[in-house]
Amino acid sequence: MKGFSLRKLAANGWFIPMAYTVVTLMVGMTVPRVEHSFLPNLVSSMSAPSAMSVCSAIASGMIALTGIVFSLTFVMVQFSATAYSPRLVLWIARDPVMSHALGVFISTFLYALMMLAWVDRGSMGKVPFISSWLVVLLLLASMAMFIALIERIALLQINRMLIFTGNQGRRSIDELYLAARSSPGPAGITDSQRADLTQTLVHFGHPVVIQAIHARTLLDLASNSGAVIEVAVAVGDSIVESTPLLRVFQARQPLDEDLLKSALEVGDERTFEQDPKYALRLIVDIAIKALSPAINDPTTAVQALDQIEDILLRLGRISLDIGAVHDRQGELRLIVPVPNWNDFLHLALGEISHYGADSVQVMRRMKALIKNLTTTLPPDRRAALQYWEQRLQGSIKRTFEQADERLAASVADRQGLGIGAGATTGK
Repeated sequence: MKGFSLRKLAANGWFIPMAYTVVTLMVGMTVPRVEHSFLPNLVSSMSAPSAMSVCSAIASGMIALTGIVFSLTFVMVQFSATAYSPRLVLWIARDPVMSHALGVFISTFLYALMMLAWVDRGSMGKVPFISSWLVVLLLLASMAMFIALIERIALLQINRMLIFTGNQGRRSIDELYLAARSSPGPAGITDSQRADLTQTLVHFGHPVVIQAIHARTLLDLASNSGAVIEVAVAVGDSIVESTPLLRVFQARQPLDEDLLKSALEVGDERTFEQDPKYALRLIVDIAIKALSPAINDPTTAVQALDQIEDILLRLGRISLDIGAVHDRQGELRLIVPVPNWNDFLHLALGEISHYGADSVQVMRRMKALIKNLTTTLPPDRRAALQYWEQRLQGSIKRTFEQADERLAASVADRQGLGIGAGATTGK
C-alpha cells in the first residue's frame, strides 16, 4: 500500500493554503528587508499615510471577504449534498481551485499586514516600491481567484454535475482500458498452480478502500520470482481487518511484503482512478434520489441516463478482459478482478429500472438507451441487452394496468417525453 505521497498530500484541503501561508511569510520577511538594505532609493510615489491606509483596508477587507465567501460556499456545498450525493459533492468541496483561492486570500491578507511594518520605516516617510506593487498584484490575483471560485461553484448545477461525473468516468475508461494491452496466454490459474500457494498478503488495520492497483509493480515482482499473483480484492472494495489482499503461487522465494503493499493504493474513500464503476455509481445515485417520492424529479433521471448511455457505449466497444496479465513470454503472471459487461449493466440500469418503474418518462428513456446500444454495439454485447429489454418490458406490464399506459411507456424516446418512435409529423 502506498504511503505518504505528494499527490495525496496535495489532495488534503489544508496543505495548499498552508503552503501559501509559509511562502507568504518567507517572502514578507525577506523582500521588504532586501529592498530596505540594498534598494533604499527605490520607493513608491505614494505617501506613507496613504500606503498605510491602503494596506490596512486590503488586510481587513480580505479577511472579511474570506469569511463571507467560504461560509456561503460551504452552505451551498452542504445544500447540494442533500440534493445529489454527499460522495459526489465532496469532490467539488475538495477541488484545488477552492484551496488555491483560500491560499491566495490568506496571502493577500498576510502580505498587506506585513507590508505595514515597512511603510515609513525609521520615520523616513518611504514606501517600498516592489512590496507595494506585490500587494496590488496579490489583490488582483484574489479577484481572479474569486471569479474562478464562482465558476467552480456553478458546477453544483445538476446538468454540469452530471457532465462532470460523466467526464470522470470517461477519463477512467481511457486510463484503465484503452491503455491496457492484451496478450495471448492462459486466462486463469490452473489447479496445479493453486496447489502451490507460497504467500498470502492480509490487511491489518482500520477499514480502508482499494483506490488503485498498480499492475506493473506486481507484474515485475511476479516475473522476477517466477510466480503468479492473484489479487483478491477489486478497485473500489472496502477491506477490513484480516481481509486477504493477494495470493502468490509458485514463487521461488517469498516476495517483499512492503513492495506488494506498495502496489495496492488505499484510502478512506473510493476515487475515480481505475474505477469507472464509481462514476456510474454516483450518476445512478443522483438518478434514484431524483426518483424518490420526496423529490419526484424524473427529468433529472433522464439527464442521468444520457451520461450513463455514453459511458456504456464506450465500455461496450472495448475489450473488458484485462484481468489476466502476461509477461513478454506469454506466461500468466497476474490476475486482477475486473467487472464484466453484465456487471456494468446491472450497476447502470438495475436500480434506476426499479425506482423508476412507475415513471413513463424514465421507462421510455431506458427503452431508447437499450435500443441504441443494441443497434450500435458488437453482437457479443446484445444477449445481455436483450435480457434488460425483456426485464424492462416485464416491469412495464406489472406497473401499468391500462393498455394505453403500457403502450405509452413502451415507446423508445430519447427525451423521455419528447418524440416517440415512429413519429414523423406533428399531427
